[in-house]
Amino acid sequence: MDCPAALLPEPGQGPPRPTVGALARSHGAALQRQHILSEAQRKVLRAIATCRTPVLGGHLDVCAECGFQRAVYHSCRNRHCPQCQALAQARWMERRLARLLPTDYFHVVFTVPDNLLRGLALRNRELFFDALFEAGSQTLLALGKDPKRLGAQLGLTAVLHTWTRDLRFHPHLHCIVTGGGLTDDGATWKSTKQDYLFPVRVLSNLFRGKLVALLDDAFRAGQLKLDGVEGFEDKSGRDRAWRRMRDQLYKTGWVSYAKPPFGGAIAVYEYLGRYTHRVGLSNHRLISATADAVTFRTRGDQTATLHPIEFLRRFLMHVLPYRFVKLRHYGLLAPGNVNGRLLVAKQLLAALAPPPRAPDAAPSAPEPALASATREDFRALLLRRTGVDITRCPICQGLLVSRPLPPPRFEDSS
Repeated sequence: MDCPAALLPEPGQGPPRPTVGALARSHGAALQRQHILSEAQRKVLRAIATCRTPVLGGHLDVCAECGFQRAVYHSCRNRHCPQCQALAQARWMERRLARLLPTDYFHVVFTVPDNLLRGLALRNRELFFDALFEAGSQTLLALGKDPKRLGAQLGLTAVLHTWTRDLRFHPHLHCIVTGGGLTDDGATWKSTKQDYLFPVRVLSNLFRGKLVALLDDAFRAGQLKLDGVEGFEDKSGRDRAWRRMRDQLYKTGWVSYAKPPFGGAIAVYEYLGRYTHRVGLSNHRLISATADAVTFRTRGDQTATLHPIEFLRRFLMHVLPYRFVKLRHYGLLAPGNVNGRLLVAKQLLAALAPPPRAPDAAPSAPEPALASATREDFRALLLRRTGVDITRCPICQGLLVSRPLPPPRFEDSS
């Protein structure tokens, strides 16, 4: 297959870097011939294949000073696309920082035993993912409310991930949790220990109990799809098979963990920002791609190599159900509390904070505006966060003028 014009390297630049989009263009048709894809997966495949190519149109940036030109093609804006998440991530960070509480934060991760639940989760993706959110959030909120532990309402943000570093299916929940909470009467902020949230074994066992109970309720209500799930082939024996699986789940040790806070609350949210809009694999992890093999980084110096069709199959395994919300807020950070209890918590924490130090000789840079009545232009946001001004020529810093590119012309193959 000929390399599309958008992938051809500039003279002297060597071969183009591999991208998921290039693999989708080269092997997407073969993937669909060999595997049955859902409509959502087909849409993602089309979006990634056309992202930032002439197919979606674009404009030409021209510098009137030195004559520099560059073609800028439109993005697909699909949330599963590795090339389209940076702006959404930056805007999300701006909103999160505006709601940041001046306290410690913990990173909590809830995982499930893949060997027992992978088939059930794949067959019941939306129901299973919703149960993950409910079980994880209720575990943390219940432990926070427990008067023997904290006796207060926590704030937490939860993000769903479904992949391992080599793109296998592994649903798990990342949570950023406040290191303290607001009492029910709204009069007191109670802090956790600086390096300790809750016992890991208690977290794991309570999460296991809540998730299994939710799945058991779904089974009894006839909501679980069991066709094609290993162990449930015999329809007449599904009650027995489910009881057997449920017993195994209760007997299995589940793995959850909580990391102590690090680098301050802003650093924690910057860290979470790398999780919120992440997809299964970003382009910078791709090392090489040929007609028969794709090699990518997994962890540290380790790599994995897959056939391009298997690579795309695994990548598309992580396409979320239509309009599924993969990032949710609970407790003090729930939408219903943002303008009420969250503000009370901020006031209490501000009163507890030590007095500010005398200013240094060199004044620090002013904090960016975290909330605005109008949405900040993406060019201004990019300049503020990275120092890159895309309105200026990279050669002479002259002002770039944009001209629309003509729509692509397709030859009639009939």
